[in-house]
Amino acid sequence: MAKTAAPHRSLRGYGRRMRENIEKSPTERLSPEAAVKSLRKFKAPKFDQTVEVCMHLNIDPKHADQAIRGSIALPKGIGKSKRVIAFCTPDVIKDALAAGAVKAGGEELVAELEKGFLDFDVAIASPDMMRVISKLGRVLGPKGLMPSPKAGTVTQDVVKAVGEFAAGKLEYRNDKGGNVHAVVGKMSFKDDDLVENLTHFIGAIEKSKPSSVKGQFVKRITLKGTMTPGVPVTFAMTSE
Repeated sequence: MAKTAAPHRSLRGYGRRMRENIEKSPTERLSPEAAVKSLRKFKAPKFDQTVEVCMHLNIDPKHADQAIRGSIALPKGIGKSKRVIAFCTPDVIKDALAAGAVKAGGEELVAELEKGFLDFDVAIASPDMMRVISKLGRVLGPKGLMPSPKAGTVTQDVVKAVGEFAAGKLEYRNDKGGNVHAVVGKMSFKDDDLVENLTHFIGAIEKSKPSSVKGQFVKRITLKGTMTPGVPVTFAMTSE
């Protein structure tokens, strides 16, 4: 039998719709298929909600060897594109722009960011450009926008990376609480497409278990829409 989730907290302070949704939300873990169907039962706002997953992991975020970070292209996309910039050499600029970059360049692009340009979601860089953009660490680092090999945003194939991230490829990393959040689609997606994206992401995170983590890796998985309560999702109860 699926383990029962913690009881709902006080509903004081929530709007009427959210209170009603919380009162009828499931307390036991559901399969990915059942979890997606459960989201459909909540009273919905008039806009197309984003569907997100949160995985609470048994890691110590203070330990670098237990950090979870990477990038992933979900099989059914996420329903939106991203604004991507590319730090690259002059011979690559034209192709990077054609692949979907909103801006591309070297020193001149660095200068734009130093003057305050931050209207982008992802920054891609070729390895030889890291020396040039190192000065942006204080600007991009705190915002999680600094290119990183682990996240797949530092690469020799800048044009390919631009195309993938512009189409919705996800970057993910654990937060200070040991949680990993990711968008898995929109409410307008078909159930099967949401389930496929969800299971693909869960599987990828499960495979990323650091060797220094002992015991149960995944502690809890929750699926939710922008304006819905969270729905607990089943996962493999494995340990070492």
